[in-house]
Amino acid sequence: MILPELSPEWKTGLSLAWSGYIAVLSVWIVMQKRAPVSTMSWILSLALLPFAGFVIYYFLGPQRLRKQRLKRLRTRANANAQADLARLRDAAEHAPPALQQMARLGTATCGIPVSSATGVELLSGGARTFDAIFDAVRAARDHVHLEYYIFEPDTIGTALRDLLVARAGEGVKVRLLIDALGSKRIGRKFMAPMLAAGVQVALFHDTKIGRRLRPVTNYRTHRKIVVCDGRVGFTGGVNITDEEDKRTRPDAYHDVHLRVEGSAVRWLQTTFMEDWTYATGEDLHSFGDGLDAMLPKVEAGEIPVQIVTSGPDNTLEAIHRMHVEAIHNANHRAWLTTPYFVPGEPALMALTSAALRGVDVRLLVPRRSDSAIVSAAARSYFDELIAAGVKVWEYKARMLHSKTLVVDEDCAMIGTANFDNRSFRLNFEVCAVVYGPALTRPLAAQFETDLHSSAAVRAHRPQPFWQRLGDSIARLSSPLL
Repeated sequence: MILPELSPEWKTGLSLAWSGYIAVLSVWIVMQKRAPVSTMSWILSLALLPFAGFVIYYFLGPQRLRKQRLKRLRTRANANAQADLARLRDAAEHAPPALQQMARLGTATCGIPVSSATGVELLSGGARTFDAIFDAVRAARDHVHLEYYIFEPDTIGTALRDLLVARAGEGVKVRLLIDALGSKRIGRKFMAPMLAAGVQVALFHDTKIGRRLRPVTNYRTHRKIVVCDGRVGFTGGVNITDEEDKRTRPDAYHDVHLRVEGSAVRWLQTTFMEDWTYATGEDLHSFGDGLDAMLPKVEAGEIPVQIVTSGPDNTLEAIHRMHVEAIHNANHRAWLTTPYFVPGEPALMALTSAALRGVDVRLLVPRRSDSAIVSAAARSYFDELIAAGVKVWEYKARMLHSKTLVVDEDCAMIGTANFDNRSFRLNFEVCAVVYGPALTRPLAAQFETDLHSSAAVRAHRPQPFWQRLGDSIARLSSPLL
């Protein structure tokens, strides 16, 4: 079929329309004040893909999100702050100035001060984590709150669902918040017993067209939070899925989680409640006197803990900054474990600078992650890391899913954020920063144990040309991974 040649008037009209299209969209993107590389990438994509580019940007492009902090809730959560400070005053006075500044950084970027815990427990593996969570849910007397990125309707998911149904039947108030994309396999049939028993279930950022003017494909809640009676809390890398349980699957992910007891739990609770009200539209006043049970008065402990949150509603990138600050503060060691390693310039500079000044910097990543492009992008950074003195290991046994950082004897971080742009900028994340040896010692021991199942990456390892080319191409996608 031969198309008729367009007249000069038509060509001029189309050129003007095209120029106007590019101009309007460019202004729209530029006014969002994103990173220059990301901004230029989107403008070029829209220019080269006139219709498909707009559709991609509409669904995957950056959006402005507003998720309000609940001032009333945070005021109540801060009520016990003085008790925490009084208990921790001696430790704070003797803490290195760098740690004091780091704690202030966490407070300034996400609004959560240092609190305390009467106990923290590192849970290695999904089996141990699930057992601890199930025990805490069974022991709850007032409420159980859960927030997950992935909640699968498999063996462990069904077992937890049935336990929640049983507890709701006994009068415990149960709220479950799951990410609509990460937990997309959860259907009405699976949820029916929970809803019948009175369990409240909510979806975070429904991806279906029509639920909102512009569906949210990015900006997921990647948080894993469990709070029981406002006194016991959990966070870390373990989702509710058989892929995390070695009792069900021999090839289950290797992961770690954290159990916290004490007043620091109120900040996990606050994070959950802010996410819950955002997802459901409920007013905080609807909880009435129930807030007293959600934020009970808990005795201050001896362990300094700071809960740090970040998300696309806050451009300060609190968790990203805390990682970079901790690495900059390292004097002896900085040991990082992450399943997805796609660092931005500040994070990469922090790691290499620490190694160059003599700090024992170690990076542990999976040999094969569940994302081939992320694994390829991660490999593209190995040479410059090793050249600077960073020791890189690849975990061989299974998929490594832990997200931890150990710095000296002073600071340990464990949470939901991967070491990549998606976690630092696009997802809603949470992590616990534990100051002092309570977590650094067991986490360092876990790191050394994991090295027994790992292989060191050598500087002059043989690599086929096509792999090096693929790794380099994957690196170009780093801002979006």
